[in-house]
Amino acid sequence: MSKPIFLSLLAAVMLHLGSFSQDFRPPAVPLVAHDPYFSIWSPSDNLYDREPVHWTGRDNALHSILRVDGKSYRVMGSHPSNLEPIKQTGVTVYPTRTVYQFKNSEVSLELVFTTPSLMNNLDVLSRPVTYINWNVKSVDGKEHDVQVYFDCSATLAVNEPEQEVGWDSPTIEGLNVLRLGTTDQPVLQKRGDDIRIDWGYVYFAIPQGQKPQLLAGRSNELIHSFISDGKVPESTNLSQPRRVREGWVSLGASWNLGKVGLTAVSTQALLAYDDIYSIKYFDANLPAWWKRNGATMEQLLPQALGEYKKLSAECAAFDTELMADMEKAGGKKYAMVNALVYRQVLAAHKLVADENGKPLLFSKENNSNGCMATVDVIYPAAPYFFLFSKELTKAMLQPVFSYAASERWKFPFAPHDLGTYPHATGQVYGGGEISEENQMPVEESANMIIMTAALAQMEGNASYAQENWAVLEKWSEYLLSKGFDPENQLCTDDFAGHLAHNINLSAKAIVALGCYAKLCDMTGSKKKAKEIRETTEGMVKKWIEQATEGDHTRLAFDRPGTWSQKYNLVWDEILGLNLFPREVIDKEIAHYKKMQAEFGLPLDSRERYTKNDWITWTATMATTKEDFMELFNPIYHFANKTPQRVPLSDWYITDNAYMVGFKARSVVGGFYIKMIADKETWNKWLNKGTNVTGPWAPLKLVELGKEILAHSARQGYEWKYTLQFPAGDWYKPGFNDENWQTGTAGFGSLDIPFSRTHWQTNEIWVRRTFTIDELSDKKLALNIFHDEDAEVYINGELVARLYSYTTSYQKVLLDKHVKDVLKIGANTIAVHCRQTVGGQFIDVGLAEY
Repeated sequence: MSKPIFLSLLAAVMLHLGSFSQDFRPPAVPLVAHDPYFSIWSPSDNLYDREPVHWTGRDNALHSILRVDGKSYRVMGSHPSNLEPIKQTGVTVYPTRTVYQFKNSEVSLELVFTTPSLMNNLDVLSRPVTYINWNVKSVDGKEHDVQVYFDCSATLAVNEPEQEVGWDSPTIEGLNVLRLGTTDQPVLQKRGDDIRIDWGYVYFAIPQGQKPQLLAGRSNELIHSFISDGKVPESTNLSQPRRVREGWVSLGASWNLGKVGLTAVSTQALLAYDDIYSIKYFDANLPAWWKRNGATMEQLLPQALGEYKKLSAECAAFDTELMADMEKAGGKKYAMVNALVYRQVLAAHKLVADENGKPLLFSKENNSNGCMATVDVIYPAAPYFFLFSKELTKAMLQPVFSYAASERWKFPFAPHDLGTYPHATGQVYGGGEISEENQMPVEESANMIIMTAALAQMEGNASYAQENWAVLEKWSEYLLSKGFDPENQLCTDDFAGHLAHNINLSAKAIVALGCYAKLCDMTGSKKKAKEIRETTEGMVKKWIEQATEGDHTRLAFDRPGTWSQKYNLVWDEILGLNLFPREVIDKEIAHYKKMQAEFGLPLDSRERYTKNDWITWTATMATTKEDFMELFNPIYHFANKTPQRVPLSDWYITDNAYMVGFKARSVVGGFYIKMIADKETWNKWLNKGTNVTGPWAPLKLVELGKEILAHSARQGYEWKYTLQFPAGDWYKPGFNDENWQTGTAGFGSLDIPFSRTHWQTNEIWVRRTFTIDELSDKKLALNIFHDEDAEVYINGELVARLYSYTTSYQKVLLDKHVKDVLKIGANTIAVHCRQTVGGQFIDVGLAEY
């Protein structure tokens, strides 16, 4: 067995542990945190108290056992519960690493999870590979016979444990590997919030030089064999494919470390996930950034292994430097909280390559509604990306600009979102693309302008703004008309409901117009800049007059006796706008210090809950570090005491630390705003970033061509249908459906405009025969409105399995040619649709593209 893999790194870690190993108890500890699907956390004080979970709370079990002189100790996971754990003596969370320490009277164990999320290397940042290292040494001066066990559950590769999986052992240079995935592989089919990936493959890899034993099998059998014999079995009778729940399939391994003395002995595993395609971006399926040049996991894993020593040293150096700068900026508690959320922010995003090989970064609105590229989620998270990367900032903004400039977006204000993750196919929030109902027009327009101005400051020029000037100008005109005294509308704190005359929202609009004036000046439009600046300064004077009430400002212009955090004003100083007098901000900070509770400053006077991202923005407006810490440190206290053991929540009660909602969200990237408030610190980290040249690909918007089978939006067509489970091959052309009912499509809730036949049961099966006279070489598309899951068969062949729901007719491009699916003469289409909650509907047409 090899000697320590990284002795110098261990020394650095141990030295730094002296500074940051304290009583901080993260509500959940990041273990594997890459993207919204590959995100595994420990929700307990000790790693062995509970099973690790996906951020949604479902089990993503990982187990580790240490065997010393024939006696086994539980290290990770709560199973088997009758096995004594080795005492955990500490856990420290760094930006890129989580370090656990365990010890008994014989040996000590250090277990390190390293996710090299290094902002100066997008290729490494995008890699879905986490390194897990076990470092064992004797503490009693004697040599001990030591073996290590680890397994990962097949739940990592399914949405539900009822799904079937298969596994194999691919040959990959220098590694012993197990790979597992679902048998049906519904790539990019599901969308939603409480959803886990069920396509692609989890990879469990170990360097061959460590002579591991690997096996896919029942978790209990693997573990019991190790406890008994110090190794996993040589074979298993577990057949495949198999439902995960049937035996709780796991990928397991064991190592024999041999005699372990005072010098640490190390072993390592790599846990990785290949999602095949990551994002549906309108009519293009985009791969993860690391795959943009055709790379495969068979190529990536040996590369990741070969670069481990280099990357581990870089991670240690990065963590040490960043922690020191964060402590200098906001104190030790600020540094510890920021270290905790560093990987959380990234794990709520996916970095992909567009069709030109340019980066696009999509956020997922975790634990809310599952929207993606949500502008008022990008906005609070943005300081994190502003600090580290111009390129990732542009990659985050570009999808919104491209969508807003397309023919799909009809409104004079910015969109709220681009769809439901992982489908960036058009706004779904509020009125969607159809109406202004429940939109956030002032909120999102101002957010985009402010973020564009921040990018211009980062780059020292406004070239990116110029590329998107038409929409920026349109949004600014909207704010000039509607921004000062907002109508009854939602803002980013939409959980609080609609609010007219919102003073904080008004401040955001004013700051955004100041940003627009700044951009006009940077692009050479001096006259326009002066005009907008003067108008904005007039708004500021009016705002102060109408908003001020004694020693603070109100919640809304027409609501005396109220107050709210004016966190949007933080950009006035950071971006050098200098619109609002300093005394206005100082009065606000003094008032906030009087209003805060044990666990933080309430959002406003209406409720006792808060948003900790906004507290940090508010605290950053303070002129002294002491005032900043007075406002921020209750966030640390909340993280340390909240009873909900989830990836850090941003919405909670300030009196008792109970989470109201929201976990694992990217908005906590807003904590990094304190770092960019200092220009020297901002420039230092920003200059470490990398750039990617070339233009972004235009949106791929496929237009449907000749209609082959009309849907029933305009005119109802008759179908056969049944609400009872049909016997036999109901989907095949020769099936006898004479006993089925006849109804006019669409079928669904009567409140849906296109419903003509009422359907209110959980399931429906529909069939229709149609005739065509000619075939073409063009591809075939569905034009379908389904609520919820649907399977579509044409002439007995399953052509689409669709999940979740749509709120209108959507095209589904099939990778099938018309002539390969249809025939001249009679054809049969058959559809099965299921629904569980809310409205329901099914109707489908066919077209060429």
